[in-house]
Amino acid sequence: MTSVRGVVVVAHGGRPVSTAPTAAIQPAVLRMVPVAAAIRRAFPGGSVVVSRPRFRVQGWNGAKASPVGDLGEHLDDLRAQFGPVPVVLVGHSMGARAALRAAGHPSVAAVAGLAPWLPPGEPVEQLAGRSVLLAHGTADVVTSPAETWAYAVRARALARVAEVEIRGGDHPMIRRAALWHALAATFAGVSLGFPPPAGPAGGALASARRTVL
Repeated sequence: MTSVRGVVVVAHGGRPVSTAPTAAIQPAVLRMVPVAAAIRRAFPGGSVVVSRPRFRVQGWNGAKASPVGDLGEHLDDLRAQFGPVPVVLVGHSMGARAALRAAGHPSVAAVAGLAPWLPPGEPVEQLAGRSVLLAHGTADVVTSPAETWAYAVRARALARVAEVEIRGGDHPMIRRAALWHALAATFAGVSLGFPPPAGPAGGALASARRTVL
């Protein structure tokens, strides 16, 4: 039986405010299917488990931060199932905000925010000691690249942060999809102790400054 070396949790996006339940065919949920598939393909053999949970409701909902609680419960369940193996969180948009908030969980070793929603004042203290990837496309008109880079400046005081600016990248991660997927899979692997594959994604993650791809 293959022992589990780590777990990657892929978190989908949503809306600023909504208590409507999520659905499997919701575009924000479906958007993460190819991301999760790319990560699975990078780790054949079952040593890395890829989990794609669904939040209970579609919205962030202000101070409730609804998806953060859902992620915390999921991380507790994973720890009960697999023990203290390292977990990498990979979130998109609202899911990225939730993943970065949930990074203080004892199982979390690293967290990636893809086209993240990071309004001013978002906390960074929970990132202490973690590895962080922040990737944003220059053509994103839904969430703000400038707010992502401002968050990265604050996070760098506490965590190892890789910043990747994707030229022409849009919010749904459809343009240059292969690059988005490679960044997610490479970051997950490096964070779990695997050697980086050759290519631009590995080089970007090793850089101490923002990389433009």
